[in-house]
Amino acid sequence: QVQLVESGGGLVQAGGSLRLSCAASGGIFSRSFMGWYRQAPGKQRELVATITPQSSTYYINSVKGRFTISRDNSKNTMYLQMNSLKIEDTGVYYCQQNTPGVGRDYWGQGTQVTVSS
Repeated sequence: QVQLVESGGGLVQAGGSLRLSCAASGGIFSRSFMGWYRQAPGKQRELVATITPQSSTYYINSVKGRFTISRDNSKNTMYLQMNSLKIEDTGVYYCQQNTPGVGRDYWGQGTQVTVSS
C-alpha cells in the first residue's frame, strides 16, 4: 500500500522560504508522476507543480520563478522549495502520486503552510 507523508510546513513571514518534503513508501516511486497541490481556506484544491519520472517539471503561473519541485529517487522523496512566499500561498499542501498501470492516485495527509504579513 502506497503511503505519502508530507512535512516541512509551518508559519513564515511574507518573503520567506519553506521546503516541503513528501516521503513515499509502498510503491514504485521512480516510475511515478508526482505532484504538489494546495487548498486554501474556502477554495478548491489546486495543482501547484508536477514532476515526471524523468524530472520534467511544470508549474502554475503564480509560482513560476519562486517554487522549485524536485525528487530524489534514491530516497523516494519529492520536494518543493518555496521562496519569496506570498500571503496567497497560504494553504494545506498535499503531495500526489500517480504510477502508470496502478489505476489510481494516492494522496498524503497534507501539511499546513501559513504566510503572514
